[in-house]
Amino acid sequence: MKFTIGIPAYKAKFLKDCIDSILGQNYSDFELIIVNDASPENIDEIVANYNDTRLTYYKNDKNFGAINVVDNWNKCLSFAQGEYFILMGDDDLLDPNYLKEFDLLISNYPLCNIFHCRTLIINEKSEPIELTDPRPDFETVYDSILERMKGSRLFFISDYVYRTSTLKSNGGFYKLPLAWASDDISSFIASKEHGIANTNKPLFKYRRNNQTISTTGNTNFKMDAILAEEQWLNEFVQKVPDNVVDVILLETIKKEIKKFIQKKKIRTIYSANDISFYKWFGQKSKYGISIEEILYAFLLSIKEKRKKQYNEA
Repeated sequence: MKFTIGIPAYKAKFLKDCIDSILGQNYSDFELIIVNDASPENIDEIVANYNDTRLTYYKNDKNFGAINVVDNWNKCLSFAQGEYFILMGDDDLLDPNYLKEFDLLISNYPLCNIFHCRTLIINEKSEPIELTDPRPDFETVYDSILERMKGSRLFFISDYVYRTSTLKSNGGFYKLPLAWASDDISSFIASKEHGIANTNKPLFKYRRNNQTISTTGNTNFKMDAILAEEQWLNEFVQKVPDNVVDVILLETIKKEIKKFIQKKKIRTIYSANDISFYKWFGQKSKYGISIEEILYAFLLSIKEKRKKQYNEA
């Protein structure tokens, strides 16, 4: 079997549309694994309406929860029989050509362990509202990390296709609280040896809504994940590559890590619904943030709230 698509399901609202977009692929050599994370919503009822031998359904006895959501990602992976694996959000959509185009990309770059496509961001009405930036046909892990640090990379877990054996040998998806940067680090690990191949065709549709983990979740867990991401990056840059171009890129990455991480901390603080100057002042040593950065985040929060109120007026 060529592909396995896994859905760690919890939300029911768009699940039928998600499943339909997968089963409606114009490429047939795949299986669909759905793992219900003990959801209180009607996941059973939705899945029961399908009579397709490509679909296999599992249900967890206990909910992993948002903090440990990567555990359910990896449970989906554990059932995979396909040579390549895609992890699908339960409210997102695939273009009908998704698997066919990735099959072609894999044929053109047989050594790669990870592949990527461009993404259309849609709203709750499935209307396109944004398009992610194009990428080169091929790039090394150093290019990928550096572009991410520059802010020129917006990507999602489902616009990546992984070689299943590589992902499993790496211990599955890299676990961080709330999966905060788990997709980043998982992709970096998979592209360490042979880089990453890209197609600029928008084959994935990411649904932006207020129920995703990226817009919810405890801010402290997100900050803990950022500290773990910083540690991973600092460990990554300790190994010097053989290629002179990669050495130059690595040195640039080293210089950018601190600034990149501090920006993430500030953005995480000001994006929180529960932002409190006194709370973060009491935790500034734990998270390595200064009083000036806390004040800056607080001012950005006020600015964002006023902007939102103006747009809603």
